[in-house]
Amino acid sequence: MTGRQEALALVPVLEEQEHRLTLGRFTHEDAWRLGGLLRELSLERQAPVAITILRGPQRLFHCALPGSSTDNDEWLARKCRVVERYAESSYLVGTRFRAKGTTFEESSRLAPDRYAAHGGAFPLRVDGVGVIGAAAVSGLRQAEDHALVVTALERLIA
Repeated sequence: MTGRQEALALVPVLEEQEHRLTLGRFTHEDAWRLGGLLRELSLERQAPVAITILRGPQRLFHCALPGSSTDNDEWLARKCRVVERYAESSYLVGTRFRAKGTTFEESSRLAPDRYAAHGGAFPLRVDGVGVIGAAAVSGLRQAEDHALVVTALERLIA
């Protein structure tokens, strides 16, 4: 299977996750709970990640675990800008470009030092409101960063 074929197969999976992981609300307390879940999952996996949760431009939670660096903070900002611009996960946006046979960097016409369509930033979508922010992880391979956020959101919603 080619990279393009893999991307074509992955797009509906990522779309389903975003549809399924819509929240009924999102408060400061929810941000703290989600951040704590992400931190716990990361510590269990000994993942050297940085974590951030944004509502609009306000950072409600941030945590840097051992092994992460300021580079991870920059990746978080770039991935979250993709969520803000496209109202979709950074992984889905990058995968859509790959499914078209190109890359985000080649075809988006956005500055790569400001935007990164790599997995790890997931939209916080509230029923009847839309995307109000993002939860993001940086430090692992993009599919693993994305999966970590999905797992935490699934637990938050459960």
